[in-house]
Amino acid sequence: MAAPLTLGTAGQAGAAGDHAIVFARYTAAAPVEDLYTISPSGGATTKLTHTSTVSDVMPTWSPDGTRVAFVRYGSGGAIDGIWTMLTAGGGLKAVPGTKGASEPAWSPDGKKLAYAKPVGTQRELYVSDVDGTHATRLTHNAADDVHPTWSPGGTYLAFNRADATGHSRVMRIRLSTLTVTAVTGPSSHDWTPDWSHNNLIAFSRLDSTGFSHLYLIHPDGTALHRITTARLNDKYPSWSPDGTRLVFTRGGTDDADPEHLFLIHPDGTALTPLTTTASHDLEADWRP
Repeated sequence: MAAPLTLGTAGQAGAAGDHAIVFARYTAAAPVEDLYTISPSGGATTKLTHTSTVSDVMPTWSPDGTRVAFVRYGSGGAIDGIWTMLTAGGGLKAVPGTKGASEPAWSPDGKKLAYAKPVGTQRELYVSDVDGTHATRLTHNAADDVHPTWSPGGTYLAFNRADATGHSRVMRIRLSTLTVTAVTGPSSHDWTPDWSHNNLIAFSRLDSTGFSHLYLIHPDGTALHRITTARLNDKYPSWSPDGTRLVFTRGGTDDADPEHLFLIHPDGTALTPLTTTASHDLEADWRP
């Protein structure tokens, strides 16, 4: 029998409190993405980057909450690579050796970054020190391996493996052996996993409804559980530090529709809008 889901309760791994949420935003009037923060209780946003010619996307907090890693795109759509900055927006540093890399994820001990990087015609997973040294390639296959997320103890990464048929499934890799194991099924359309301190993986699935919804699953692939049901697209889930809530992007059916941040409990209750402006708010990450 599959193990039941154990949903987060307050007090585990530090309460979410007023820990800021960082995200990327663009609008029709300003189509170049910048990074912003917002309190989970709502209110005004704070703009962290001010770049009129490059896009800043895919932010992720350091475990101590003092820095943010993100991807900076140059002119013409080329990926310049991964950068880090202080949480107030200063202290910008490029991470050497990450040209073309995307989707950084900070390790639980704060010493390493995992990311996806092109190798030939596909993308593979790498891990390096935060300063870019000691880069190690983790995956070797013909599929695209993207969007890594660390297990609480740093033993595993979960990630997406997208094949040539257009399917994408959640996988996990044990870093000590590089053994890769499937978490979700081979005919899935599963994206953007996020691994909680309560040892649950949230992800977005394009399911039989034709819309993307949020799902939870145990890292061993048991107890799959759908938590959103609206006829809208829900994506980019990120756990609060105590595992009691998720922030995610909810949008319409095409790029003309705004995309806003919402909060939800992992049992599907207490759905709350967080941003409401005529913008596209994406790739949120909750400060530890």
